[in-house]
Amino acid sequence: MLELTTPALLFSTVSLTMLAYTNRFLALAKLIRDLHDQYSRQPEIGLFRQIYILKHRLNLVRQMQLLCILALASSMISMLFLLLENRMPAQICFGFSLILLILSLGFSVYEIYLSNHAINISLQGLDKRLPKFNPVNRILLRVERMGQKWLHRH
Repeated sequence: MLELTTPALLFSTVSLTMLAYTNRFLALAKLIRDLHDQYSRQPEIGLFRQIYILKHRLNLVRQMQLLCILALASSMISMLFLLLENRMPAQICFGFSLILLILSLGFSVYEIYLSNHAINISLQGLDKRLPKFNPVNRILLRVERMGQKWLHRH
């Protein structure tokens, strides 16, 4: 049975989620401004692609925030129905608020995927300038260094 305190549990969850989304929004907005300034000084296709992805991510964060706000409102309406002792509408509203929160988190996962894609675009130029990474050589180098330290001790 749904009690009055159950929908109230979403308040802290939604508040923390909104705080994280707002921080993400502000960071993306600053990054877009910085990259736009850099692009206006020296146009480069990589910068343009990053700005395009960041703009899409910014829109996603706004949608995530909207879904969180709607989840909070639906949870509050659920509490109102519980106060009026209308259990069925309260359960429907609470279920709807959970669905909205899940959708918001799903958008967040997609936004994280886009974030990784933008990072990969940034690193494309770096990959061309660095020698190929070979994990086996790195392990062998560490083993060799450990052996040299051991020999110096004994």
